[in-house]
This record gives sequence, structure tokens and C-alpha cells, in this order.
Amino acid sequence: MCLVRLPQSAAVARLAARTTMKCWGLSEDLTADAELIACELVTNAIRHSGSRNVQEPGHCRLTLERPASDAVRIEVSDGSMTRPAKREPGEDEPNGRGLILVAALAADWGVTHRPGGKTVWALLRAQP
Repeated sequence: MCLVRLPQSAAVARLAARTTMKCWGLSEDLTADAELIACELVTNAIRHSGSRNVQEPGHCRLTLERPASDAVRIEVSDGSMTRPAKREPGEDEPNGRGLILVAALAADWGVTHRPGGKTVWALLRAQP
């Protein structure tokens, strides 16, 4: 799904993840984790991957796939080559916890560089 890099696209990503997970018949817990991860990865793409020009905000791409019956892979691709980094925000800082959450919820996550940008991905595993 192609999303415009505007703040409201994070909510669209959350809804897309929920709808996809429900269509696949996956658990509510896994669905909630997928929603949060999709929202956080899209939010990072909106905030950190290029132009801040509201007239031409650019795009990012959200992809959800099932590489195995017990796994869901969530990817967000954008046109930035800048690698995201987990931060350690102070208690009073309102931002900077997105990748900490992704790392806590996902079985694995990472970044794949590609021509013209990168893809940040997270792998969720269903609990037996």
C-alpha cells in the first residue's frame, strides 16, 4: 500500500494492518502488535525520510506478508538512505520510543538498503 508521508497516514497504516490480520484470521494479540508496528514504522518514515515540504511530502510503502503460517512480516519502504537507530529517550521526552517498541514486539527486525532508499522490516511470530 502506497502512503503519502503525512501524519494521518499512520492511522491508515494501523487500519490496513488490522484489516489484513483479521482477513488472515490471526489472533487479536498478534493483530494489536502488527497495528502498533505498522504505525511506528510509517511514523518513522513520515518524520525521518526526506522532504518536510507539505506541498510535496513524498511517499512510503507499507507491505504485510505471511512468509510462514505462524509469521507476519511488516515492511515500510521509503526513499531515504538514512538508517533508523534506536534511541534512549529521557523520561520527559515525548518521542523516540518507536524502534524500542518494534524491537520488544517483533521476533526480529532490521533494515534492508535498496537502490533509492531502504526498507525497515519487522517479523512477528504467532505464539503456539
